[in-house]
Amino acid sequence: MNTYFGKSVFGGIAIGRIRVYKKSEQQVKRVKISDPDAEMMRFQLAKTVAMKQLQELYEKALREVGEANAAIFEVHQMMLDDSDYNDSIENIVRSQEVNVEYAVATTGDNFAQMFAAMDDDYMRERAADVKDISERLLRTLSGRGGESADTREPAIIVADDLAPSETVQLDKDLVLSFVTVHGSLNSHTAILARTMAIPALVGTLLSLEDELDGKLGIVDGGNGVFYVNPDEETLAAMQKLQQEEQEKKELLQTLRGKENVTLDGQKLMLYANIGNIKDLAAVLKNDAGGIGLFRSEFIYLEKDHYPTEEEQFQIYKQVAQVMAGKRVIIRTLDIGADKQCDYFELEHEENPALGYRAIRICLTRPEVFRTQLRALFRASVFGKIAIMYPMITSIREIKRIQEVAVSVKEELTEQGIAFGEPEQGIMIETPAAALISEELAKEVDFFSIGTNDLTQYTLAIDRQNTKLDEFYDPHHPAILRMISMVVENAHKAGIWAGICGELGADTSLTREFLAMGVDELSVSPGSILPIRKLVLETNVEEYKAGK
Repeated sequence: MNTYFGKSVFGGIAIGRIRVYKKSEQQVKRVKISDPDAEMMRFQLAKTVAMKQLQELYEKALREVGEANAAIFEVHQMMLDDSDYNDSIENIVRSQEVNVEYAVATTGDNFAQMFAAMDDDYMRERAADVKDISERLLRTLSGRGGESADTREPAIIVADDLAPSETVQLDKDLVLSFVTVHGSLNSHTAILARTMAIPALVGTLLSLEDELDGKLGIVDGGNGVFYVNPDEETLAAMQKLQQEEQEKKELLQTLRGKENVTLDGQKLMLYANIGNIKDLAAVLKNDAGGIGLFRSEFIYLEKDHYPTEEEQFQIYKQVAQVMAGKRVIIRTLDIGADKQCDYFELEHEENPALGYRAIRICLTRPEVFRTQLRALFRASVFGKIAIMYPMITSIREIKRIQEVAVSVKEELTEQGIAFGEPEQGIMIETPAAALISEELAKEVDFFSIGTNDLTQYTLAIDRQNTKLDEFYDPHHPAILRMISMVVENAHKAGIWAGICGELGADTSLTREFLAMGVDELSVSPGSILPIRKLVLETNVEEYKAGK
């Protein structure tokens, strides 16, 4: 038995035969040509085929993993049509009188190196994307078409790395798991894997030169371990663990419909985080009490233009209607930092996480902000919508938001357009907001603590930087003290306080949050029932006494 260790992308146990996926080597030779026009014609034909493939991948991803995750293939189409990329290829073909394969390979390498050398994490991620589109062109030019990591029988896919286009082509019914040598926890592939709910490891220390193909493998996604040719004892233990996990999932379904209340009567609102309306099925399936975070920025990220008031209104209205009177908290536009939208034409920043983002964009681009608020106020007639404003640092910002909101309502009244009076709250995700939360609580209807950014800013650690993983500690005493302080200050002012960051789904802290008096946890839909089980089994007063 051989044991390998990697970084867990998604938990669970997978047991099955291993299939090693290796990309065909792109042997590109530099060939002298006499007809540059003919070469460029070959390029245009290959580009047309590649565009068609990317559109098909987009549509497949749209059906299977939603708009937010499918958007990468729109990005690939835009990169393939980028004038700088295309001009570079043509220049090499014509000036050096060489074959287009050589020009594509050279341009791909040059652009990938350029992106990889950039300081911005988002731009560094584009290095993998430009490699992907260049490889696609080369396959088409060589007549090999698109490659697939698909398999005819259920298997554990092992690869050096998997591009988003390869991952989305996986047949979920036939792929038990995937294990890659490279790849990051924040890559598009990792995001897709979580959405597809496939146990997966990245950064796994193994050699693809080893004879792995066809051998029995076990992926322990929770602990980040990959076993090859497991011994009988390990196999039996993992099979038992896999069976227990399945039984737990089935048992959790019996908790549907139950109230989230502890043994000593403390109630908790247990809501779901979603990115688009396609996630609503998972919200209902897992019996969430409402939506604690609707990331409205994905409406913008999925388009190539500013979404109109009517486009937004229809989406918000549909969510409100589907949730049938349950609270739906919609966060206003949170563009910026690692979420870039080309048509916003945001300038490059040395440190975008501390830059022009979220509410700062809304307050300095009032036409964008007003359009969204109009849509939200109109949609609130159709359900229990609440509005949440991100990245707040001061009372001044809240006052400016209130002024815009009042103006929007006056405008709707003058136009005879019906609107509701949604609750209005803020995200506490900066140390500044946490420290003045007593004053902020007097101005809003609720708090929602965004622990991802709060941890990043408090510990001075870029959460996108994998080199700092060992220093990133969301359990840091400073973070927990801030959360406790924010909840206490909210209750003093008579408002409720919840958590909508990743920490809300950390079951090792559920009892601690209950002891702090946290009123609401908003988590991924799949985390709802496991947390409900903990809540139902907890006596908060006993837990406090035993600390």
